Amino acid sequence: MRKQKKPVIWENVSIHGLADKGRGVGRNSEGMVVFVEQTAPGDVVDVLVTKKKDFAEGRPIHFHAYSEDRTSPFCTHFNICGGCKLQHMTYDAQLKYKDQMVRDALQRIGKIEVGSYLPIIGAEEQKYYRNKLEFTFANKQWITQEMMDRGDSNLRDVLGFHRPGAFDKMVHIDECFLMPEPMNALRNYMHALAVEQKLEFYDVRKHEGYLRNVMMRISTLGQIMVVMVFKYEDKAKRETYLDGILQKFPEITSLQYCINEGVNDSLWGKTISCYAGKSYIEEALGHVTYRIAPHSFFQTSTRQAVRLFDTVAEFAELSGKENVYDLYTGVGSIGLYLAKDCLQVVGIEEIPEAIVDAQQNAERNNISNTTFYAGDVKNILTDQFAEQHGKPDVLITDPPRAGMHEKVAEMLLKLESPKIVYVSCNPATQARDLNWLSEKYEVVKSRAVDMFPFTHHIENVVLLTLKKS
Repeated sequence: MRKQKKPVIWENVSIHGLADKGRGVGRNSEGMVVFVEQTAPGDVVDVLVTKKKDFAEGRPIHFHAYSEDRTSPFCTHFNICGGCKLQHMTYDAQLKYKDQMVRDALQRIGKIEVGSYLPIIGAEEQKYYRNKLEFTFANKQWITQEMMDRGDSNLRDVLGFHRPGAFDKMVHIDECFLMPEPMNALRNYMHALAVEQKLEFYDVRKHEGYLRNVMMRISTLGQIMVVMVFKYEDKAKRETYLDGILQKFPEITSLQYCINEGVNDSLWGKTISCYAGKSYIEEALGHVTYRIAPHSFFQTSTRQAVRLFDTVAEFAELSGKENVYDLYTGVGSIGLYLAKDCLQVVGIEEIPEAIVDAQQNAERNNISNTTFYAGDVKNILTDQFAEQHGKPDVLITDPPRAGMHEKVAEMLLKLESPKIVYVSCNPATQARDLNWLSEKYEVVKSRAVDMFPFTHHIENVVLLTLKKS
């Protein structure tokens, strides 16, 4: 028999900061860094080490002291579903550490001198702020040791979230504090109705079953979209199920469905059919109304997105005469928001469906000074493109988490736009990109915006101007 390894326990580890994914950071008695789940700066814990190489990872098994920043989590699924990992910290403390996270990234990774850091913008709505979520149907549930001790079985049809890091472990969600009502009631009814109709919930390991996923959206205008994903077509089953949902929730604005026979549960490239209502819903960000289809990329925190866009507008300081480039424009969200204050907006986005949405959003808002292009920014943004559309007076860039391609940064250095406003959902890649741009640009100011309370995610807006020669 293989000899069982003795567990490695580090005692009295002081947690002094927060790191990626909201984990606490500490050091053992020899100075090795350890990332510890479910801890807050100020905790003193004994850590069971689960991984160890150049640094260690672990979980707390005993608390010697608790942080003053701690508070009681409000969700029964905390530390189970994997979302909202900072619920054990006060919101003021979350803002403090997120703001510091941004500063650390710009200074340590980017080696950037920042003219001024403006105060972080916290979310006024810390619960029920999301306008989109996706849930998964599964024929087995993930259960905790406590659930096992009381006799619960994992053989249960559930509708919920994936357990972090485990594609085949599903956590049933009874109440989620991320979306406003009636979304909890709707999700719970969809689960109950499926059980009542004896529909097969999906087996993710065998890739069998009938019910796979559901995507839900709700707008601040009160419009609701539900996109139900089935493994295969069964017209009678599908219509009976969808009719039952509509009968209970007639306020659904857009009820759609998709047949996904593949292994991957992504909806990209899949045909989505409208069963009842419109094929889209509408959302308003300030003075602009947007049409949102199932595949549309849209800011998932509507009210906080307004504060984010207002920060971009503040940094851009438009007078009405500027030629604005909007890179990674998505559905044209930022560009359309700024269009009334500039001469023209030229947007580029890789996803063709998003550009269709951007063009339609421009039409529905009677915005005539925008032009949108579909394609990879590094391929579209060329010398010829700049000749055609003129040199930008202000350039907005809002890339995905991976940041900008180095070729894009090189092109920005060639364009020499007097101002760049860089919006980022990942301060680490933003810091890297700012370092690339530091050859010709200086960072005038930076402001973090908290789009997702109780998570480790943070947006940051930076204003760059050309260095004086």
